[in-house]
Amino acid sequence: MNSRRKFLKLAGTGVLAAGASSLYAFPRMPVAVDKAVNTFTIGMAGYTFREFTVEKTIEMMKKIGVTNLSLKDFHMPMNSTQDKINAVLEKFKSAGINVYTVGVVYMKTKESVDQAFEYAKMAGVKMIVGAPDYELLQYVEKKIKTYDFKMAIHNHGPDNPLYPNATDIWNHIKALDPRIGICIDIGHTTRDGEDPTVDILKYKSRIYDIHIKDVDKAAKEGKTVEMGRGIIDIPKVVDTLRKIKYSGSCSLEFEKDMKDPLAGIAESIGYLKGVMACK
Repeated sequence: MNSRRKFLKLAGTGVLAAGASSLYAFPRMPVAVDKAVNTFTIGMAGYTFREFTVEKTIEMMKKIGVTNLSLKDFHMPMNSTQDKINAVLEKFKSAGINVYTVGVVYMKTKESVDQAFEYAKMAGVKMIVGAPDYELLQYVEKKIKTYDFKMAIHNHGPDNPLYPNATDIWNHIKALDPRIGICIDIGHTTRDGEDPTVDILKYKSRIYDIHIKDVDKAAKEGKTVEMGRGIIDIPKVVDTLRKIKYSGSCSLEFEKDMKDPLAGIAESIGYLKGVMACK
């Protein structure tokens, strides 16, 4: 039975309710899962919560059962003092949420690069999801060597000429320190006309973070939809991540219903957990 058919069978038994039980009351059926096949974790990209406070963000993450967060600067401003950073991080830590990276951080000057690295250091993370201007990459490399951080550069699709796809990122970083890698956004990759599974395989050695989502069309005007309702083959993405033994986070970036996203987030996380339960 192929992965799609197997997933649909599991979905019918209620596996999709995983992570969304507070919103949906589907019956849960026992499923034999080989936990070892999934070397990656599920997270949330902080942009999803741009309309909400830290407290509301924590509340929603608890409801969906996700404990890893890529923190965006509207919850912890880039110019924060150490005390402010500690206070914000303590709220997440007390709620059982791990802030595993910060970003996306945009860098247009050397000063903004300096600020980004100090900010990440104060936050206690070892990776920045970023988008430094092309001419700053050599300077970023110097910072990488000084701080011993990873930089995962985020692709932005056809809307932005800066890093539209993973190939563009690769071409700019392949000769640089290997700690400079890629945060592949599979939605923007699809909107740019590429197959994200092809790029994941091609650039597997430098993929350090993933923004996972679904979109309704492979075009610039493509929009985020609940995962499983769009055109991206999520089971194939998961199989590809297993194949390369990806060990980072797949963080949902849900860019629909931004003022009331919880139902869509829960459906998407439930779908992803259902896919991950398929052997």
